[in-house]
Amino acid sequence: MEIFPAIDIRGGRVVRASRTDPAAAVVYHADPLAVADGYAAAGARWVHLVDLDRAFGRGDQSALVAQLVKRLAIPVQLGGGLWRHDDVLAMRDAGVQRVVLGVRALSDPPALRELVDALSEDCLALAVDSDGGRGWARDWPGASELTAVELARLGHEAGIATVVYTDLAKEGRLTGANAAAAGALAREAGMDVIVSGGVESLAELAALRTAGLAGAVIGRALFEGRFTLEEALACCS
Repeated sequence: MEIFPAIDIRGGRVVRASRTDPAAAVVYHADPLAVADGYAAAGARWVHLVDLDRAFGRGDQSALVAQLVKRLAIPVQLGGGLWRHDDVLAMRDAGVQRVVLGVRALSDPPALRELVDALSEDCLALAVDSDGGRGWARDWPGASELTAVELARLGHEAGIATVVYTDLAKEGRLTGANAAAAGALAREAGMDVIVSGGVESLAELAALRTAGLAGAVIGRALFEGRFTLEEALACCS
């Protein structure tokens, strides 16, 4: 199982912010580049970035993302309000290895198919956020009309093989990820699932690995010292 240490960027700083309440943000570090360097030095094989400014419709951190990608020798997975064809290709051109599309991309199947056809399979993933089992998206109310599994299946039908799954009730709370829902999503949608939100312990990481999940995004647990990145990587190697 792959470990994705997370860097959520807002206003040029590393923060923790709820997707459902953007005003509630905790600043963890003033320098995302220093955090990324630390992850790379600890042996990370990926870094998971989220551009919260773009996600919240308050501009974007594209220049900083490009700087960070250029600096790192390991691949970057980037999410946060990305679904438009030109924006996705711009981030790919900047060196982002995998773009995590917002589910709003599903609202235009022909455009999504064109994007999938333009990029190799491993260059795209689909972000599926769940609120009580239903889909959730800040910029696409239609997401709530479908279950998380139904959203993932639409992505799979379009040619996307990977889902980044977040249970919003677990996000940022350090109460454990929703392993049962993530496992069910993997089985029912037939996709690789990277679980995000709530991971709190090494024992949990071991259980997620045993459950057959493809990866885990870890943020707050690292910043608040629940375990080190080196320990997480050793646990899941």
